[in-house]
Amino acid sequence: MTLLRVRICRYARQTSRLCLCPPYLVRLLRERGVVTGYHAAVDLGAIGRSVQALISVRIRPPARPVIEGFREWAARLPEMISLFVTSGAHDFLLHVAVPDVDGVYAFVIDRLTERREVADVQTTLAYEHVRARRIDPAGEDRPGRARPRP
Repeated sequence: MTLLRVRICRYARQTSRLCLCPPYLVRLLRERGVVTGYHAAVDLGAIGRSVQALISVRIRPPARPVIEGFREWAARLPEMISLFVTSGAHDFLLHVAVPDVDGVYAFVIDRLTERREVADVQTTLAYEHVRARRIDPAGEDRPGRARPRP
Protein backbone atom coordinates (compact mmCIF):
# COMPACT_ATOMS: atom_id res chain seq x y z
CA MET A 1 0.00 0.00 0.00
CA THR A 2 1.36 3.41 -0.87
CA LEU A 3 2.05 6.06 1.74
CA LEU A 4 -0.79 8.17 0.32
CA ARG A 5 -3.30 5.32 0.75
CA VAL A 6 -2.10 4.76 4.32
CA ARG A 7 -2.66 8.44 5.08
CA ILE A 8 -6.10 8.43 3.45
CA CYS A 9 -7.15 5.40 5.52
CA ARG A 10 -5.77 6.93 8.70
CA TYR A 11 -7.69 10.17 7.98
CA ALA A 12 -10.87 8.22 7.25
CA ARG A 13 -10.65 6.36 10.55
CA GLN A 14 -9.96 9.55 12.50
CA THR A 15 -12.91 11.36 10.93
CA SER A 16 -15.32 8.38 11.07
CA ARG A 17 -15.56 8.26 7.28
CA LEU A 18 -15.64 5.06 5.31
CA CYS A 19 -12.16 3.89 4.45
CA LEU A 20 -11.94 2.02 1.16
CA CYS A 21 -8.45 0.63 1.67
CA PRO A 22 -8.35 -3.18 1.24
CA PRO A 23 -7.13 -4.11 4.75
CA TYR A 24 -9.89 -2.06 6.35
CA LEU A 25 -12.57 -3.44 4.02
CA VAL A 26 -11.50 -7.03 4.64
CA ARG A 27 -11.54 -6.46 8.42
CA LEU A 28 -14.95 -4.80 8.19
CA LEU A 29 -16.37 -7.66 6.11
CA ARG A 30 -14.97 -10.23 8.57
CA GLU A 31 -16.45 -8.35 11.55
CA ARG A 32 -19.86 -8.27 9.83
CA GLY A 33 -19.70 -11.99 9.06
CA VAL A 34 -19.65 -11.52 5.29
CA VAL A 35 -16.16 -13.00 4.92
CA THR A 36 -16.15 -16.17 7.00
CA GLY A 37 -12.78 -17.60 6.02
CA TYR A 38 -10.25 -18.21 3.29
CA HIS A 39 -9.34 -21.26 1.24
CA ALA A 40 -6.72 -22.47 -1.17
CA ALA A 41 -7.77 -23.53 -4.65
CA VAL A 42 -6.45 -27.02 -5.32
CA ASP A 43 -5.72 -28.50 -8.76
CA LEU A 44 -7.56 -31.82 -8.34
CA GLY A 45 -5.62 -33.41 -11.20
CA ALA A 46 -2.36 -32.61 -9.44
CA ILE A 47 -3.47 -34.63 -6.41
CA GLY A 48 -4.73 -37.59 -8.43
CA ARG A 49 -8.44 -36.74 -8.41
CA SER A 50 -9.09 -35.59 -11.96
CA VAL A 51 -12.61 -37.01 -12.35
CA GLN A 52 -15.48 -35.18 -10.66
CA ALA A 53 -19.05 -36.38 -10.31
CA LEU A 54 -22.32 -35.06 -8.95
CA ILE A 55 -24.28 -37.80 -7.25
CA SER A 56 -27.94 -37.44 -6.26
CA VAL A 57 -28.97 -39.66 -3.35
CA ARG A 58 -32.45 -40.47 -2.05
CA ILE A 59 -32.67 -41.63 1.56
CA ARG A 60 -35.40 -43.82 3.08
CA PRO A 61 -37.03 -43.42 5.49
CA PRO A 62 -36.92 -39.62 5.19
CA ALA A 63 -36.60 -39.02 8.92
CA ARG A 64 -34.38 -36.40 10.57
CA PRO A 65 -32.10 -38.86 12.40
CA VAL A 66 -31.56 -40.86 9.19
CA ILE A 67 -30.84 -37.72 7.12
CA GLU A 68 -28.49 -36.31 9.75
CA GLY A 69 -26.68 -39.63 10.17
CA PHE A 70 -26.09 -39.95 6.44
CA ARG A 71 -24.96 -36.32 6.19
CA GLU A 72 -22.39 -36.74 8.96
CA TRP A 73 -21.09 -40.00 7.48
CA ALA A 74 -20.87 -38.68 3.90
CA ALA A 75 -19.19 -35.40 4.90
CA ARG A 76 -16.23 -37.37 6.31
CA LEU A 77 -15.56 -39.36 3.13
CA PRO A 78 -12.19 -38.55 1.52
CA GLU A 79 -13.70 -38.30 -1.98
CA MET A 80 -16.12 -35.56 -0.90
CA ILE A 81 -15.65 -32.01 -2.15
CA SER A 82 -19.02 -30.71 -1.02
CA LEU A 83 -22.40 -31.95 0.03
CA PHE A 84 -25.80 -30.34 -0.34
CA VAL A 85 -28.95 -31.34 1.53
CA THR A 86 -31.67 -30.76 -1.06
CA SER A 87 -35.40 -30.74 -1.63
CA GLY A 88 -37.18 -32.53 -4.42
CA ALA A 89 -36.81 -36.10 -5.67
CA HIS A 90 -33.44 -36.59 -3.95
CA ASP A 91 -32.25 -35.67 -0.47
CA PHE A 92 -28.56 -35.07 -1.17
CA LEU A 93 -26.30 -33.85 -3.93
CA LEU A 94 -22.73 -35.04 -3.43
CA HIS A 95 -19.81 -33.47 -5.30
CA VAL A 96 -16.93 -35.95 -5.33
CA ALA A 97 -13.49 -36.12 -6.93
CA VAL A 98 -11.80 -39.45 -7.68
CA PRO A 99 -8.86 -40.67 -9.80
CA ASP A 100 -10.90 -42.12 -12.69
CA VAL A 101 -14.31 -43.38 -13.82
CA ASP A 102 -13.69 -46.67 -12.02
CA GLY A 103 -13.31 -44.58 -8.86
CA VAL A 104 -16.80 -43.14 -9.38
CA TYR A 105 -18.21 -46.62 -9.83
CA ALA A 106 -16.41 -47.90 -6.72
CA PHE A 107 -17.63 -44.92 -4.70
CA VAL A 108 -21.25 -45.54 -5.68
CA ILE A 109 -21.21 -49.34 -5.40
CA ASP A 110 -18.81 -49.89 -2.50
CA ARG A 111 -19.68 -46.92 -0.35
CA LEU A 112 -23.12 -45.49 -1.10
CA THR A 113 -25.19 -48.53 -1.97
CA GLU A 114 -23.80 -50.44 1.00
CA ARG A 115 -25.67 -48.02 3.24
CA ARG A 116 -29.07 -49.35 4.29
CA GLU A 117 -30.76 -45.92 4.09
CA VAL A 118 -29.73 -45.26 0.46
CA ALA A 119 -32.80 -45.92 -1.70
CA ASP A 120 -31.66 -44.43 -5.01
CA VAL A 121 -28.50 -43.01 -6.58
CA GLN A 122 -28.10 -41.05 -9.82
CA THR A 123 -24.61 -40.17 -11.01
CA THR A 124 -23.55 -37.42 -13.41
CA LEU A 125 -19.94 -37.02 -14.52
CA ALA A 126 -18.70 -33.43 -14.65
CA TYR A 127 -16.75 -32.54 -17.78
CA GLU A 128 -15.72 -29.16 -16.43
CA HIS A 129 -16.12 -27.17 -13.23
CA VAL A 130 -16.15 -23.38 -13.55
CA ARG A 131 -16.29 -21.23 -10.44
CA ALA A 132 -17.52 -17.66 -10.26
CA ARG A 133 -14.62 -15.32 -9.54
CA ARG A 134 -16.91 -12.66 -8.16
CA ILE A 135 -20.12 -12.86 -6.18
CA ASP A 136 -22.03 -9.62 -5.87
CA PRO A 137 -24.55 -8.98 -3.10
CA ALA A 138 -28.19 -9.50 -3.98
CA GLY A 139 -29.88 -6.19 -4.58
CA GLU A 140 -32.27 -4.19 -6.65
CA ASP A 141 -30.26 -4.64 -9.88
CA ARG A 142 -30.19 -8.42 -9.88
CA PRO A 143 -31.47 -10.18 -13.00
CA GLY A 144 -35.05 -11.40 -13.01
CA ARG A 145 -36.26 -8.72 -10.65
CA ALA A 146 -38.67 -6.15 -12.02
CA ARG A 147 -37.60 -2.57 -11.52
CA PRO A 148 -40.19 -0.07 -10.33
CA ARG A 149 -41.33 2.29 -13.05
CA PRO A 150 -40.82 6.02 -12.47
